[in-house]
Amino acid sequence: MTRKDVRFASGPSWCAGWLYEQPAAPPGPVVVMAHGLGAVKEMRLAAYAERFAAAGYRVLVFDYRHFGESDGQPRGLLDIQRQLDDWAAAIHHARSLPGVDPQRVVLWGTSFSGGHVIEAAVRDGAVAAVISQCPFTDGIASLRAVGVRTLARLTVLGLRDLVQQVRRRDPVRVALVGGPGDAALMTADDARAGYLSLVPEGSAPPTDVAARVALRIPLHHPGRRAADLACPALFCVAMKDTVAPARATIWHVRKARRGKVVRYRAGHFEIYLDPWFEQVVADQLAFLQAEVPVTGDAAGSSTRLGA
Repeated sequence: MTRKDVRFASGPSWCAGWLYEQPAAPPGPVVVMAHGLGAVKEMRLAAYAERFAAAGYRVLVFDYRHFGESDGQPRGLLDIQRQLDDWAAAIHHARSLPGVDPQRVVLWGTSFSGGHVIEAAVRDGAVAAVISQCPFTDGIASLRAVGVRTLARLTVLGLRDLVQQVRRRDPVRVALVGGPGDAALMTADDARAGYLSLVPEGSAPPTDVAARVALRIPLHHPGRRAADLACPALFCVAMKDTVAPARATIWHVRKARRGKVVRYRAGHFEIYLDPWFEQVVADQLAFLQAEVPVTGDAAGSSTRLGA
């Protein structure tokens, strides 16, 4: 397989990404992937993409505008609507790629993007399938997980950042991860170590974002759109998730008409790493091969997925 750097237009700027494909591969499906809250593609997405590509799928991995190698100022602006626009742009670009069957685009998201792919698939209306891993589905449930003290501090930072936005000044920033009670978007006991476990040695991960997103998260409930999904969907739920609580996730995603929910006795960050990674990626490949095979028509959904 080969991996090459790509970029595609999104709004007035562009997103950077990687394209995986096998030389001389016949026309077939493509898996479009992006990361979660403030994270970038270097943080373990290659591990999944390489497995999908080895199975014969083309894979487009991208960073949102304002993050990673993508364009956009200020850096670290986590705007939910802009990220959904980036998903729409990525889907459009994927359909235009040589050798891609435009009717067989699969969306893969994790954590915050696990919610994005639900919304993006519903908006697009022609996506072939969705894989949503440890998804953020319910803003209220996730904010309850950070606690009252942290919520109060996040609200103050978010309001200060809105003032800066009106004044067209540099954003007030908030940490992505911290300890219990800290002013950070993820404050569970396992958040800091879990986030850092995804960072390749020698690289500098994103550490903070514009604080205004803290005011948007309580109003964001992408899980509610699961009932509107027309395509097959696989939901990989970490039952010990301290960031995107599993109970709220299952409540929403079980309403997907063609959805499969697979449960893992893992934490939010454990699911990216061995030994859980091998089980999760095997289940995702089984789902892909059943619903959107590399060649021919879908073979149905009889493949058994284990938890």
